[in-house]
Amino acid sequence: MTLLHLHCGIVAAAIACGPLLMAQPNPSEQSKAAVLENQGRPMSVPVECTDDDIAWAGLSCTEQEPCPVYFELASVEPVGNKLFAAGNLHTEAVTLYSVLLGSPDEGKTWQEAYQRIRGAGLDRIDFIDMANGWVSGQTLWPLAQDPFLLATNDGGVTWRQQPVFEDGGPGSIQQFAFQSKDQGSLIVDRGEGSEEERYGLYETPNGGGTWHVKQLSSKPLRLAERAEKDWRVRTEAHAFQVERRRGAQWISVAAFAVTAGYCKPSVRAVPVPSGEPGPAQPGRQPGNARPQP
Repeated sequence: MTLLHLHCGIVAAAIACGPLLMAQPNPSEQSKAAVLENQGRPMSVPVECTDDDIAWAGLSCTEQEPCPVYFELASVEPVGNKLFAAGNLHTEAVTLYSVLLGSPDEGKTWQEAYQRIRGAGLDRIDFIDMANGWVSGQTLWPLAQDPFLLATNDGGVTWRQQPVFEDGGPGSIQQFAFQSKDQGSLIVDRGEGSEEERYGLYETPNGGGTWHVKQLSSKPLRLAERAEKDWRVRTEAHAFQVERRRGAQWISVAAFAVTAGYCKPSVRAVPVPSGEPGPAQPGRQPGNARPQP
């Protein structure tokens, strides 16, 4: 048994473990381990754009003319003292990665709560209690397809990805709602030109593990609207504001910069031909000569 299990041996204890909010490791992504500190100005979500990302997205970035990368924040959801925020990183033409952020201290610090999904975006977040919550998303490049939910039953300590369509397919989630930790519904828009009816109502009996079609329609379908929440994302010219309602006013809790960074090819070392001296280092001379006194 690990120390984490000893410390948070039951779900209720795990939910109370604020500092362990991001206990889901992914060593391959440094961005997930990075902690963003809210110092009263817009925070920048780290960008790790590799040569493989550039090739996959078909970007024509160069060292002299890098491609700007932008962060888009779609939604925010409170869970006790925790906050979760969902969005994506994109260039002017291509969605690069989904981003799910979590804060254990009401917005003072933030860290990525789930690994980034290439080509996908996240939008809506909903928790029905302190333990059970979902985030909707879909692949956005080259078109909206393969809708899915990220689900948690331990207050956001861990998340798992759940596809809506077993074999994939076009579509994006327009709405979703859960009546309990097991029963839920969602609306999928398959887009114009779909071979089936464009809109579909789907239901799940097991928390999003599997979905079955309830209704298909050529006209938009809607779920019952929930009461307006006391948290929102407001878009400004250069930042997304995470705001909380206090009476009749909205108070900014955190802000994230729109411009996140740049994609540019990595600088590769040029091999030195055999027999030729490499570039001189500070304080050293080529060859075996020692620095002159």
